[in-house]
Amino acid sequence: MKNILLIIALIFTGLSTTKAQESTVNLTINISGLNSDKGTLMVGVYNKEELFLKKQFKGSLAKIKNKKSVVIFKDLPKGEYAVSFVHDENNNKKMDTNFFGIPKEDYGCSNNATGFMGPPKYSDAKFILSEDKTIHIEI
Repeated sequence: MKNILLIIALIFTGLSTTKAQESTVNLTINISGLNSDKGTLMVGVYNKEELFLKKQFKGSLAKIKNKKSVVIFKDLPKGEYAVSFVHDENNNKKMDTNFFGIPKEDYGCSNNATGFMGPPKYSDAKFILSEDKTIHIEI
């Protein structure tokens, strides 16, 4: 009887683990066309429109090689997201801008979204993540 209960417990544990794994997915971000290999990329994943470009859901710093970079976010819950990055060439941990507030360093967003007279909008950068996905952002 104890063996039967143990087997049943193991089966239910295995099923709940499998279900948890199925509810998360991986996001791979390929970034290309950068100006140089200097510095690092600051990459952010956002899951709420009101926090877009303000507070990341997940973030990562990435190295650059041959003016390209690949960043992988593992185990993200399925849902709606947007991605942005800044090429922090001088490693000062911020986006440098000129006198008019125009960025001096490379930046980009998912769907290659761009803004008009300001930053890109969440609605232009958002995408649905329902399975493992690779997105490409090119400067």
